[in-house]
Amino acid sequence: MQIIQFIKYAWKIATHGAMLYWIWILILGCMLGVGLISYWQQYHYGLVVTNLTNQVSWGLYIANFTFLVGVAAAAVMLVIPAYIFDRQDIKQVVVIGDSLAIAAVIMAMAFVFVDLGRPERFWHLIPGIGQLNFPNSLLAWDVVVLIGYLILNGGIASYILYNYYLGRHPNLTWYLPFVVIAIFWAIGIHTVTAFLFSANSGRQFWHDTLLAPRFIASAFASGPAIMILVLKLIRQLTPYPVHQSIIDHLGITIAIALQVVIFLLGAEIFTHFYAASAHISSIQYLFFGLDQHIMLRSWMWVAVALLLLAVFILMIHPLRANSKLLNIACVATILGVWIEKGLGLVTPGFIPTPIGEILEYSPGLIEIGVSIGIWGLGLLIFTVLTKIAVTIECRAANLIPAPE
Repeated sequence: MQIIQFIKYAWKIATHGAMLYWIWILILGCMLGVGLISYWQQYHYGLVVTNLTNQVSWGLYIANFTFLVGVAAAAVMLVIPAYIFDRQDIKQVVVIGDSLAIAAVIMAMAFVFVDLGRPERFWHLIPGIGQLNFPNSLLAWDVVVLIGYLILNGGIASYILYNYYLGRHPNLTWYLPFVVIAIFWAIGIHTVTAFLFSANSGRQFWHDTLLAPRFIASAFASGPAIMILVLKLIRQLTPYPVHQSIIDHLGITIAIALQVVIFLLGAEIFTHFYAASAHISSIQYLFFGLDQHIMLRSWMWVAVALLLLAVFILMIHPLRANSKLLNIACVATILGVWIEKGLGLVTPGFIPTPIGEILEYSPGLIEIGVSIGIWGLGLLIFTVLTKIAVTIECRAANLIPAPE
């Protein structure tokens, strides 16, 4: 009975808010509407309405999927200091990190769903009805780790908020084992994602032992960058206790992770270009172009410039301590990682083809519309979850009045 009352209470929080809240919800609803209209066109006519081809079969959808899995995994950057090093200040915002992870995982799975030509056949993956083909299939591994991570974060956050709703502190001994599992699981979801690429032995651009470490490092840069911007906004709009020490911790985390990202990227560039083997074509296309085909060249150099700008700001303490410059560094990190680990990773794996064809890819309007819709869905989920978490925790700490 109490659980039902808790669900009703959460629903009441989600459906009541100020004008600014409803304007934001309306914007996200419009984004979702654009996505639904675009996806109906794709579902009705097939993937032929996109710019995906037999030569380049992964594009904007898988680029977003790869980026969002990293964002989901980055929640561990709050969990580790909060529970392993007992940082009380960070414990106060762990549920926000869990909410971001939940929204990011749902978006990631949605991007895989829309990338399928016949998504209604997903039931073939359901054990007992179809065949998941676990552990032989890497796709099955990805399904398991993503759903498992979603359940872990959802369960932990729900338990914490439910106890706050009841007016008691959560029992750490009850949920700490799941927190520890979630820490390792977070590393696992992005490792498995990297293996989805590197297991394609015929795609030499992805057949790289550094791919998984690069994925993890970039996740620990882009995820905390998003968290800084979100926590700053929450601190500005609500009485939620977001201490500056949390922002400082995340800023240092990004600075370290970005240095690793740039080092690993540089090591890969050196290895490819110094050896100058027959498999250099993909990375040459990415950075310099091939036979006048230069669609991604400017994007990749912009990404490198953004990452260098971000790491320059974050490595110098007076610059990192400046709130506006920190915001610039976070935005540069998010955009730089999205380009470098999105289209800058996915598309070159198909160019040139194994028989030497060069067919460039750029996202079509249908793909952009569907992507806008999924981002709208994810932001809507994150907004609602965050509003519920902030309200319950603020009332538990007597920062706002209890409901009548």
